[in-house]
Amino acid sequence: MKEPKAIDVFLLILLGAIWGSAFFNIKIATYTYDPITLVFVRVFFALIALSFYCVYKNIKILAFSKEWKIYAIVGLTNITIPFLLIAYGTNVVDSYLSAILMSTTPLSGTLLAHFFTSNEKLNTFKLLGVLVGFLGIIFLFFDKLIISEKNILYALIILCGSTFYVIGGILTLKFLKNDGMENVSTSTILWSLIFLCPFCLYQQPWTNLSPSMESTIALIYLGVFPTGVAFMLRFHILTKVGMVFQTQVAYLIPIFGVFFSYIIMNEQISWKVLVSLLIIISGIFMVKRGNKGIQSE
Repeated sequence: MKEPKAIDVFLLILLGAIWGSAFFNIKIATYTYDPITLVFVRVFFALIALSFYCVYKNIKILAFSKEWKIYAIVGLTNITIPFLLIAYGTNVVDSYLSAILMSTTPLSGTLLAHFFTSNEKLNTFKLLGVLVGFLGIIFLFFDKLIISEKNILYALIILCGSTFYVIGGILTLKFLKNDGMENVSTSTILWSLIFLCPFCLYQQPWTNLSPSMESTIALIYLGVFPTGVAFMLRFHILTKVGMVFQTQVAYLIPIFGVFFSYIIMNEQISWKVLVSLLIIISGIFMVKRGNKGIQSE
């Protein structure tokens, strides 16, 4: 791995902040947008941003090539389903809780990768990290002030969204890892939009839509920055410094998510939330320390 410079550290922190800001913006967008409309518009603006980038870089899009089926499946599992589940869940739970629950993605990813990949097997340190991380989630679920009968279903829905991210990621690594990051992201986002169209046409949300300016700005932000710009920033860091450095963003996302929820949304953060967050981040750290198979690009 190349030695990261000060600008690389800054860009990594910026990436964590952009992704961490997605959760409170999802919450704001759900005030006047239903989840399907929210996800459709978010994906639409992301597609516009990435399409301009691909045209500028003269990158060929392979969404409708002979490999279209895998692009469609990844678009469904890595974008459409998790985006919808996270939107439905965050519509009810606090945005800081959504950020913490989504921080389990590296943990569930490590567990599933053991069974479905050949070079990401569990070792003792990684398994211990997964167990520690999920203990943080269990600790959170035992606090009735944070997760109660009213929102436990929606918290589980967000965890399912996190799992689908992992499934989509594994499919990408197995079948599309050599197809170019820009092409894969743009092609799968395009297919995600195609999957969302029938739901929008059936639901016809525009018939009784009364969006506020606040929700509309949040929605446009979600499409352009956490979905579109964040991808390009991630790819820049990945190619300049390597994957090992780029994956450290997993520590930053929940921290920024909780911070923004407290500062901007005025959500109450208890000491149990902070302890749970610390336990989960410790688990992620242990997993990454045990992940000797990852090599820099």
